[in-house]
Amino acid sequence: MKKTLALLLAVVMVVFMLLFRIVIVSCSSMYSTLWNGDWLLVTGSMFRQELRYGDIIVASKDSFRDGECIIKRVIATEGQTIDIDFVTWTVTVDGKVVDEPYRKLASDGYITSDWSYPLQVPAGHVFVMGDNRNHSADSRCHDIGLIDERCIVGKALVRIFPLDRITVFD
Repeated sequence: MKKTLALLLAVVMVVFMLLFRIVIVSCSSMYSTLWNGDWLLVTGSMFRQELRYGDIIVASKDSFRDGECIIKRVIATEGQTIDIDFVTWTVTVDGKVVDEPYRKLASDGYITSDWSYPLQVPAGHVFVMGDNRNHSADSRCHDIGLIDERCIVGKALVRIFPLDRITVFD
């Protein structure tokens, strides 16, 4: 019995170390898609897959608030050119306006960018933004900047908590 329990515990630990992780949202930059305190099931390092527009990712590196994880939405991937009109908040990728039904803008803030646009995303990087655009430190800021794909912890698959808001992310 003890050996079976130990083996089961070891298997669960390996699954959650290599295949999946649970990440708890601790910011408002993805409001109203994600709320502070939401629990996400995130792909682990064994499931590296090609990122695309709209994916919600978790990334971490030393320059992010002392290595703290950030949760953002992929807006553009390597080789794509992004442009942002900070008056109309129109975002274009490769000359096409992107549909952003999740985007939230408040009237109590205004964020510009540290970059000049249009901006081409270099190989091995992604450009990310929070859904709550007025309250998000993201690729528009040099502190976060373009995210090296090696810094991506994983891609959000499912909101697993709170139970009344379980959501599968495409």
